Amino acid sequence: MTASVPNARSARRVWRRIIRHWQLYLLLLPVILYFAIFHYAPMYGIQIAFRDYSLKGGITGSPWVGAYYFERFFRSYYFKRLIQNTLGISLYQLTVGFPLPILLAVMLNEVRNIKFKKTVQMATYAPHFLSSIVLVGMIITFLSPRNGIINKFIVFFGGEVTNFMVNPGAFKTIYVLSGVWQSTGWNSIIYVAALAGINPELFEAAKIDGAGKLQRIAYITLPSLFPTAVILLILNCGQLMSVGFEKVFLMQNDANRSASDVISTYVYSQGLLGGQFSFAAAVGLFNAVVNFFLLLTVNWLSKRNSGAGLF
Repeated sequence: MTASVPNARSARRVWRRIIRHWQLYLLLLPVILYFAIFHYAPMYGIQIAFRDYSLKGGITGSPWVGAYYFERFFRSYYFKRLIQNTLGISLYQLTVGFPLPILLAVMLNEVRNIKFKKTVQMATYAPHFLSSIVLVGMIITFLSPRNGIINKFIVFFGGEVTNFMVNPGAFKTIYVLSGVWQSTGWNSIIYVAALAGINPELFEAAKIDGAGKLQRIAYITLPSLFPTAVILLILNCGQLMSVGFEKVFLMQNDANRSASDVISTYVYSQGLLGGQFSFAAAVGLFNAVVNFFLLLTVNWLSKRNSGAGLF
C-alpha cells in the first residue's frame, strides 16, 4: 500500500509535465508513429522465419518448422561465400572510409580562407545526393572498355584495356572507392560540427607555449574528436553485415557474382524472385541478429577500454 502512493504521485507528476509541455510531445508524435508503424509492427512477421509460410495459410495458419530454415542456410553451398563477401566489403569499407571524414574535417578546420573552405565543402558534400542508379551509371561509363576515361588513361600510359565490371577481383575496390568518394564529405559534417565546439583558447594557449600546427592537431583537435569517432565507429560496426542492396545489385552481373553476391542480394533472389519467403526471412533475421550482437560487443569493448559508448 505504501509503495503504491509514491508511484501514483510520480504518475501524476509525469502527466502534469506532459500536459504543460504538450506542444513538444505533439512534435514527437510523428516520429513515434513512424517507428511504431514501419519498424515495430512489421516485427510480427518475423515468425515466418520459423514457419513453412504459404500465402494461402497466412502467418498463423502456416505450420511451425522451428530452426529448419536457419539450418538449411548454414548448410547451404553459398553460406561461406555470402559471409566472406559481406564481411569483406564491409571491413574494406570501414578500413578505408572511416578515417577519411576525420582527415577531411581536420584539414577543413585548418583552412583560413572562408571562400576556399566553402567551395571544398560544397564539392565534397555534393556526391552524397546522387542516387545509386546515377552513381552506378557513372561507374559503368567511366570504366567502360570502349570509351571509358579510366581505360583511356591506362592506354595512354602504355597499358591494356581492362573490363573492370566483369572482373571479380576488382568489384570490392570499385564498390568501396566509389562509396568513399560519395560519402566522405557528407560524413565529415559531424566532425566539423564537433571541431566547432572546441574552445579557441586552447589553441591560443598552445601557440603561446610554442606548439606547432601538427602538435595542436595531435594534442587538441584529435582528442576532441575521439568521443564522436568512437560513437560512429560503434554504429558502423553494428552494420558490418548490412551491405547496401541497391548499389551491389546494380553493379552485379554473372561474371562478378562470385565476389558481389552478399546477404542482401541473396535474400532478394531467394525471397522475391524465388518465392521462398520463410527461407529469405530466416536469412534476414540471422543477419539482423549478428549485427545486433556486433553492436553490443563493440560497445562493451569501447566502454571497457575508453569509457565512451552508446549506452
